[in-house]
Parts: sequence; structure tokens; C-alpha cells
Amino acid sequence: MTKKQKVQPPFPTKDELRRYIVESPRPIGKREIARAFHIKGEDRPRLKALLRELEADGVVEKGDGRRLTRPEGLPEITVIEIIGTDSDGELLAEPHRWRGDGPVPKIFVVPEKRSRAALGRGDRALARLKLVEPNTYEARIMRVVGSGKQDQILGIYDPTGREGKLNPTSKRAKGDYRLKPEDAAGAVAGELVLAEIKPRRRPMGAQEVRVIERLGDVTGPQAVSLISIHEHEIPVAFPDEAIADAEAAGPVTVKGRTDLRSVPLVTIDGADARDFDDAVWAEADADPKNPGGWHILVAIADVAHYVRAGKALDRTAEERGNSVYFPDRVVPMLPEALSNGWCSLRPDEERGCLVCEMWLDKDGRRLRHRFLRGIMRSAARLTYEQVQAAVDGAPDEVTAPLLEPVIKPLYGAFSSLLAERESRGTLDLDLPERRVLLDEAGKVKAIEPRARLDSHRLIEEFMISANVAAAITLEEKRQPCMYRVHEGPDPAKVEALREFLDSIGLRLAKGQVIRPATFNRLLGDVQGTAYDQMVNELVLRCQSQAYYGATNLGHFGLSLTRYAHFTSPIRRYSDLLVHRALIRGLKLGEDGLDQDQEARFDDIADHISRTERRAAAAEREAIDRFTAAFLSERVGEIFEGRINGVTRFGLFVTLRDSGADGLVPISSLPQDYYDHVETAHALIGRRWGREFRLGETVSVRLVEVNPITGGIVMQMIEGEEPKESDFRPLPDRNVRQQRPTRPSSKGGRSASEKKRSGTRKKSRDAKKTGKRRT
Repeated sequence: MTKKQKVQPPFPTKDELRRYIVESPRPIGKREIARAFHIKGEDRPRLKALLRELEADGVVEKGDGRRLTRPEGLPEITVIEIIGTDSDGELLAEPHRWRGDGPVPKIFVVPEKRSRAALGRGDRALARLKLVEPNTYEARIMRVVGSGKQDQILGIYDPTGREGKLNPTSKRAKGDYRLKPEDAAGAVAGELVLAEIKPRRRPMGAQEVRVIERLGDVTGPQAVSLISIHEHEIPVAFPDEAIADAEAAGPVTVKGRTDLRSVPLVTIDGADARDFDDAVWAEADADPKNPGGWHILVAIADVAHYVRAGKALDRTAEERGNSVYFPDRVVPMLPEALSNGWCSLRPDEERGCLVCEMWLDKDGRRLRHRFLRGIMRSAARLTYEQVQAAVDGAPDEVTAPLLEPVIKPLYGAFSSLLAERESRGTLDLDLPERRVLLDEAGKVKAIEPRARLDSHRLIEEFMISANVAAAITLEEKRQPCMYRVHEGPDPAKVEALREFLDSIGLRLAKGQVIRPATFNRLLGDVQGTAYDQMVNELVLRCQSQAYYGATNLGHFGLSLTRYAHFTSPIRRYSDLLVHRALIRGLKLGEDGLDQDQEARFDDIADHISRTERRAAAAEREAIDRFTAAFLSERVGEIFEGRINGVTRFGLFVTLRDSGADGLVPISSLPQDYYDHVETAHALIGRRWGREFRLGETVSVRLVEVNPITGGIVMQMIEGEEPKESDFRPLPDRNVRQQRPTRPSSKGGRSASEKKRSGTRKKSRDAKKTGKRRT
């Protein structure tokens, strides 16, 4: 007889290790853990790596003697600060003045009662916390202890009534505000004003305010953008010294620069663009060793020549961080004398530029590149539509003479760059965008899909290639680089996506390395199916937010190991810093990066990442208000839409025609008791089994529109009421329960319903708290 071989137990998963450590009554060491799971020899480094990951995730921590235990966590009652909302519209917070060493705990705020004003970014509140997952809490607000808006409020003056009042423009400010005539500073009815909150004289009743700035008629074309600008505290006015420096600027000379004035560089931008900071040119590479290859130039406005480090122009540019774009205006990073003047590559005018010169092979791979400082004269200002029409066989009087010598070579180089992009496997999400069109009076005349032409992609690929070259050069020259960082997707969100895909018969293998190509294959599998838009949304939500950083962590979405922004120094401060670092590293002038800015790179990266998020929020809210104004006369109509968010408190629906986003409150859904099934991204009725899922096409009625706040409320349109025989039980899933949206005539659920609910809750609780089986 042969001796029976001993079977080696399977290696523990990360979650099994976590449970064993946090459920242990005392701190335990690595040796004890290895003994408990029978881990020996070559598997010990693997265990060590997993324990390091658990520490980095904040789900375990080291105590005395390097022994591991459950993290102490946050106190049950603490002060939290609102930091924004997640992709489903739920309020997110973090501990006020967090000073921990590990990752910041994630806090979801339970929706407020209707009688209490909603919280907004920067607001602080005393809250009771409940740990729901490792390093993740739910917060119930006890009381608000501070405001993020510095006691100022933007609103519409209404003089009616005994004292008059201020109607806030923000969705967050839902309280009542009294505005007496003597505090109105001459404002008239319907005028948009900025007011400060007066100290309370009485503990109860409406808060009193006084006007500190009048901003004009709320129905005027400027009101929508002004509201976003003031609410997000975006600087508008330039200091006198900065304006004086900008207006004193003049043309560059050819001295010390490469003369590119004879090269027919062209700018290609949107039809409504006013500042042109990039120009392109391409030709077939004449080198016989590179058959089918290309020689290209990407010329960028030389902003560093005019904006010197530490000067007034530089200080205000750093403060703003970026330009902010609204449908009716731009809040520029630089004064108009530069942004639309000396730093704008206007046709037939000599301009200074920083140029990336590249040589590509036939497959779009970069063979070599160099940077130089030049002087150029743009051959033409072209639009995306013009260029695309010319290539498609309909050139106009401007593009006809440029078609053969300029435009077709650009498309040839673009084809090679596109091939390289596809071989790299970049993330390719199908997320349609819309643009707001205004008439001459500033009113919305249409909201239409934003065209996605090959001419758009051409410019994108040229810019990406130049951005990569800038990052490579700065690393080679050992210069600091302001990287554009896009880290890989959140593992927890990928796991949630995997569970959802399992439910619809699609497979995302567990444990595989996630790359953009992984998602692209998945998107290809669902293209044209009922799950197309839903999976696109879920893949998007897996992605981390891009940011600026002085440390290179790569760019996941573009599948690049290094990436920086070089191509828009008129509107992004990050690009100006990259220009200065290149100038210093390549010895292209005396106006390169200085030691002070180099020492502050980490702080500047954090600041410009915040200003970028601020600009995105302001632009998005302005679009919401313009869209609400467009729909304000269509209340009561029925629209087709798609569910783009599922939360504990309702559904977010995007209308098909206008792209407007609105809330369908859970209280307005057809009568039932709804469970929020997170893994299915759905609200599921417990009695009748109705399901409302992410990505589902629905019909909704427009119930309420507020153009001032941009708020839109909708109601689901349903068919016949279900019968008792249609009832089916809820599947055994991880659910977050909601209160019944409409109680029965006897004032609540029946005893049998309560019993079923209690049984399910006990079962879930037992699963969550049950000891590890040995």
C-alpha cells in the first residue's frame, strides 16, 4: 500500500485573513497567523505581502511587538466634514481635520429629514457613526456645527410680505432667510444678490441677512454662470498689477529661437474657441530607414516667456489653477491681453512657442523626439467641423488649398498614432456628452449631443504623444515633473462589478490583473445589448479620479507608464510648470522653474487638483441650471430616460433628449417596500417584486423644475398595478432596507410582514457577526 499524501490546505484569501485578525480577542503575530492557516516555506512571502495590503487598506493595524489587531477606528460620535457626493449622489464626508497615518475613512451620510437644511461641501456636523465595512461608516447627523460658505449666501430678493425674504440659489440652503428693506442695499424684486448672515438675535425663526453685493436681474443671461462662480468662490477679477504686466507684454523676437515661420502649422479648435494654444503639422518622414513613418510638430504657446515665476501674473495664475468654461463665458486663468492676445496662436501673426518635434514609425511608435523654443506664424485657424468636412470631400475656400499639403498628412500621422493607441489598449468608454446652445439674448435655444469627429481624435492623439514626450524628457533630465496621475481602479468597486456581471451571465475572472483592455473586452461583449449603457456606467464608476502629482504613478486610462500635461499652458497651471521644467532642464532660457516652486511641487499639485475639481463642479452645476431653465416650461410632460444612479433614497434619471438629470424620490415610487440591493444596483420592491435597475430605460413625468438651483424632480410612469398573485420574495442578497414608501391604511406593515422582515434581518446579522469556523 502506498502512503496517503497529506493534502495542503488552500491558501487563505485576503478577506479570510482580515476576519481572523479582527475577530481575534487579542493582537496576534505573523507566526501565529501562519500556524493557524498551515502556511509554510515558500508561501510565507505571499502571506507577508497580503498582510501589508491589509495594513495599507486600513482594515488591520500593528500594535505592540508588531502584532496585528483590528484598527481602533473612529469614535462613535465625532465631527465630520462634507467633502462632496459620490457617483450615485450620496453625500460623502471625512473626519474633520483628519490626521491619521492610514487611508482616510469613508463616511456615507444618511439622508437628512426634510425639515433640516441639506448639507453641502465644507459644512461640518456632529454625527453618530456606525461601522458598516472596514474603514467605511454611515453617519447620522446630530447637529450642524459649522458652514463651509463663510456665512454668505447667494439668492433672489423677494420684497413681498411684511419684511421681505431671500430665496437661496443653492440646493443645499433650504432654510428661510429674512431680508428687511433697510438691509437690501437698494435691490429690487427678482434681483440676484450676495448676502451675509447676520448674528442671531433669537434662537428660533428665520435667519436674517443683509445684502453685500447686487449682481443683477436673475432672468438675465449672465445670472446662471454668476451663481456658479459665486457659489464655488472662483476668482474673477485680476489684481491691477497682473493686468498691467499682461498689457505691457509684446511680441517675441527670433533671437534664441528656432524659426518655424515658413512651416504651415495650423490650429484646430471648436467653432466658439477664442484662445488657440496649440498648432500641429505633419509630413511623411523622408528617412528611407523609416518607410511609412511620420515627422510631426506640436507647437504650444510660450506662456512661460510672459508669466514669470513669483510675479503678479504667476501668483494669480497659481491661485486660479485653471480656466473655467461656461456655456456663455470663460473665467480665464490669465488676463485677456495674454489668453486671447500674445499667447494665442492667431493666424498670420508671429508668436513664440515651445515645440515638441517627433518622429514616428508606420505603427505610431515614437522613434525619437526633441523640444525646442521657436517662433511661428499659424497658416490658418481651422475648426473641427471644417477639417472633417474637407477630408470627407467637402472642402471650403479656407481648407481647399490646405487639403493636400497640410490636412491629409495630419490624418496620415493620426492613423499611425491611432494604431499605436489600439495596440496599447486604452480605456474606450462610450459616454455621450451634450452641449448647451444659447441664442443672442443668452437664452437656451437647444441642447444637443456633442459631435465626436475624427478631427477631435486627431488633435487628442497629437497632444497625448507630446505630453508623453514631455514626461520622458523631464525624467531623463532629472527635472521635477507635474505628472497627470490616473491610478488603477478601486478593487472593491471591481469586485462589485464582478458580482453584478455574474448576475447577468458575464464573467470577469477573479484575481486577474485589471488593465484597460480587460474593460474594453467587456464593453465589446455588451455593445448593442440592453446592458450596453449600464456596463459603461459601472466601468466608469470603477475608475479612480485623475489628479496632479509630483510622483509618477502612471495613467491607467491611457495605459501609459508616464504622463504629464504640456499642451495647454494658457488654461492649466500644471502645463506652465512643465514648460518651466523643460526650459530649465534643456537650457532653453532664463525663465525656467525656480527653486521655490520646485520645493512646493507637492503642495501645488494638491492645490491645482482641488481647483480642477472646483471648476468641474461649477461647470456641471451651470449646465444643470441652463438645462432646468430649458425644461421649465415643460413641467407635466412625459420623457424617456435612463436610470443613471440608484441610492437608498431614490433614483437618478437622465433624460434621453436633453441629458437633464433629475431625482425620482423613493417616496414617489409605486406603492411597495423597497430594498436597496447594492450588488444589483437596484431598488427592488419586497411585496410586488418591481425592479428599478441602473441603466434601465424608463418613462418619467417632469414634476418640478427649479432653474435657480438646477433641481429637477421626476415621477416614474408605471402600467397596471400588480395583483397579490404576482408577489415574489426578494432574492437572498445583501440589501439596505428602506422604510415603506406608502404605509397601509392601518398605519404600517402587517404582523406577518414584520415577522418576515425581522427573520431576514436576524439572518443577515448572523452572517455579518458569525465567528470564523475552524
